[in-house]
Amino acid sequence: MSDLILASASPRRRELLEQIGVPHRVVPVHLDESVRPGELPLDYVERLAREKAQAGFLTAGAVAPALGSDTAVILDGEILGKPRDEEDAVRTLLRLSGRRHQVMTGVAVADGEQCLADVVITEVSFVAFDEATARAYWASGEPCDKAGSYGIQGLGGVLVEAISGSYSAVVGLPLAQTAALLQRFGIEVWQPLRHGHRA
Repeated sequence: MSDLILASASPRRRELLEQIGVPHRVVPVHLDESVRPGELPLDYVERLAREKAQAGFLTAGAVAPALGSDTAVILDGEILGKPRDEEDAVRTLLRLSGRRHQVMTGVAVADGEQCLADVVITEVSFVAFDEATARAYWASGEPCDKAGSYGIQGLGGVLVEAISGSYSAVVGLPLAQTAALLQRFGIEVWQPLRHGHRA
């Protein structure tokens, strides 16, 4: 039996869990990710993370705690979702060009008795670029399934001038906060202090 159910098909979240040594089984869930009227971005990502965790727990047969996560790119208070097509992606990328935006990532763990969640906010600044760059980036295929039409861990990294906050949260899973949540459910993660000497 896996120690954890990952309620996501995202290869990036799978890689991040592997990075911190957490055995898991992938059980994708499909939910309505529409923003509710008047819903604030922070509330939106936390709600979706909780719903994904709870759905993953049930879908997997309630055999292990489930982790759900959701990431949203926010500019001027607006949630920038995944692009519908090239024109939508280019519009989004040009809005982000030369500006600072927020990336909010919610993470939740549910086991049928409780569902605990956290939200991490990271500030990301983009370099200035033109439409030709935005179209060339779209042509790479990378933006098509990414919130905000970019992936910081891939080719899109060259668009990022600076970040303030959690890099792994921008990729899709805030590792420090995820580790803290998992430990509250008795799931071990790699801990150097457990094996070495405290400073």
